[in-house]
Amino acid sequence: MDLKSGYPFWAVKNGLLKTFPQLNRDHQSEVVVMGGGITGALIADELSSQGHHVVVVERRDIGWGSSAASTALLQYEIDTHMSELAKRYGEADAVKAYRACADAIGELEALAAGLGDVDFERQQSLYYASREEDVLPIKEELAFRRQNGFLATWLEREEVLSEYGFVAPGAILTQVAASVDPYRMAYQLFERVAAAGGEVYDRTQVERIKPEQQGVSLHLSGGTTLRCQHLVIAAGYESQTWLPDSVAVNRSSYAFITDPLPPEALGKLRRTMIWESARPYLYMRTTRDGRLLVGGDDDDEDIPERRDARVLEKAQGLANKVETLWPDLAINPTFSWAGTFAETDDGLPYFGPCQALGPRILFAMAYGGNGISYSMIGAKLLRALIEGKTHPLAELFSFKRHTLQ
Repeated sequence: MDLKSGYPFWAVKNGLLKTFPQLNRDHQSEVVVMGGGITGALIADELSSQGHHVVVVERRDIGWGSSAASTALLQYEIDTHMSELAKRYGEADAVKAYRACADAIGELEALAAGLGDVDFERQQSLYYASREEDVLPIKEELAFRRQNGFLATWLEREEVLSEYGFVAPGAILTQVAASVDPYRMAYQLFERVAAAGGEVYDRTQVERIKPEQQGVSLHLSGGTTLRCQHLVIAAGYESQTWLPDSVAVNRSSYAFITDPLPPEALGKLRRTMIWESARPYLYMRTTRDGRLLVGGDDDDEDIPERRDARVLEKAQGLANKVETLWPDLAINPTFSWAGTFAETDDGLPYFGPCQALGPRILFAMAYGGNGISYSMIGAKLLRALIEGKTHPLAELFSFKRHTLQ
């Protein structure tokens, strides 16, 4: 798949940070992680740090798929309200999913501290009502969160205007959120995996996967074979191609980033990510050097050529929306891009085996608006499955939610 268009900022900012070799010989490992993005990096690092021998294979350069196009808003809020998840799966599981996402922010912070410069910053999160009719359901969601121990504040229209400088009927303000450079973090994690005895290969194409009684065989382009006891498919939005049935819908999201803006122009935006109740939603956050990163205007386009043609128009449309909220803020999209993303119907990810492929092939499908937080959760969940242990979210995040068994 062609996963991105335009000039994703992380790839432009960082360039090719390191080259990894290509796997061109028969090989074997305890665990193979297929996918060289931030999801695969978090999983490989978790397994490697716990003594598992890991081989990573990526068909592009490392980090060059969707991770390069990620806007990397780290938050505990799931695209589906906790109260809605409770109606579908019960209150206990809904709370468990939200709590795990909140805990993942702290785990990512600790991980980033051990890596060095990955631009991790704690943020606040402001979720505002796009319309008057959205106020009541958002207030009900706030009450449900508070009832279950989540700290959050309601801001009335006047408070949103005085504190953040734009007009909205109301908003939820929370303190558990963060931002990161996902591209740099992926590279640093893979370097750590290699330093711990793991192996990372890019430009290595998997042509066929064959489940076997005692493991899995991966047949690579060029005729070589890679054997393992467990395979984790963390190939982002391409992971669905290995399933017998689709479990999510691929869409396109658009984004741009500005040149650095003066601190006085950004105000509280400097430490607050902002997103709205409308769907598709506008979202934004800043970078460490004071750039404003804006995304949204998602559509159903999944043909790369058409997506490519829309990037500049979409970026300008997003800039116009920001300037409507803050008329005094001059917005110039310095770099603009688009990327493929996938949505599940309930906003939750899929981690674990698909019955049709057997227990040794595990999927890591961190789909939705907080994919990096999901990936942090999934890394521990998949390690538990590989080690034959239980995990509190294994059932909820499994394919049992889907008709695919």
